[in-house]
Amino acid sequence: MMIKLYLDEDVPEAIAIALRLRGYDVLTVREAKRKGLSDLDQLKFASAEERTLFTHNIADFLRLHKEFTTKGHEHNGIIVSRQLTIGTIVKALLKLLSILTPIRAKNHVLWLSDWMS
Repeated sequence: MMIKLYLDEDVPEAIAIALRLRGYDVLTVREAKRKGLSDLDQLKFASAEERTLFTHNIADFLRLHKEFTTKGHEHNGIIVSRQLTIGTIVKALLKLLSILTPIRAKNHVLWLSDWMS
């Protein structure tokens, strides 16, 4: 089963376009009409939609991940990355998404930097 992504509002829309051109199911905060909502609301929405969240907001989402798992809540994975060029991010995401499954992503934080070469 292929990962479905939810891109946080700090992620450029061009990343969604590039991934869609390669067959990935990607939803952005803007498309979901959820712009301006809290990080917690974004993570809950992504989880309800069975989507893995991709964000540049590393500190806040690491904290949310810890809170979720400590309280026994589940999420469908969080991919974090510092802000890089769109091409660099897309290339690394394609590597990661080619092997990542929803089961492997569930309740985990994945660092995009681990998939850069």
